[in-house]
Amino acid sequence: METRLEHILTHSYKSGMIDHLATHDDDFREAIQLAVADKQPYSWRAAWLLWSCMEKNDPRIRPHIRTIIDVIPSKKDGHQRELLKILQQMEISEKDEGYLFDLCVTIWEKINSRPSVRYHAFNTIVSIAGRHPSLFNEIKCLTEDHYMDTLSPGIKNAIYRMVEEFT
Repeated sequence: METRLEHILTHSYKSGMIDHLATHDDDFREAIQLAVADKQPYSWRAAWLLWSCMEKNDPRIRPHIRTIIDVIPSKKDGHQRELLKILQQMEISEKDEGYLFDLCVTIWEKINSRPSVRYHAFNTIVSIAGRHPSLFNEIKCLTEDHYMDTLSPGIKNAIYRMVEEFT
């Protein structure tokens, strides 16, 4: 049987979903659980909604950071993108940061993945590297032509701007 939140995720407009989560803390917790689960069509939508409703470094999400990182490899591109967007708003521990960096490099290197998920993976890579300048050479290698060829001109330009701002 469908929960109240699951029903809202499939039958409401975004503004209604956001209003609902703002007034129902229990459903926010359920949204976190759905976001890391394999319960489609709800899981991807829950991750998408969480990003829209969360605060920067949201304390309700903090205890779930490692779980979010751990499930990313098992998700499809769009779901990965939404989970990465959540993590980009969180302060990640140094231990988890290393794992997340490696994971994002793996996602970035999959040139046949959707450009949007690759973009968010690269954005996360640059963000982490900003705190660890020794990673700069790795970023330069990740912008070689064979990684960039499958991207649209707009995403290529955004990637190059990120690298330029980093240097």
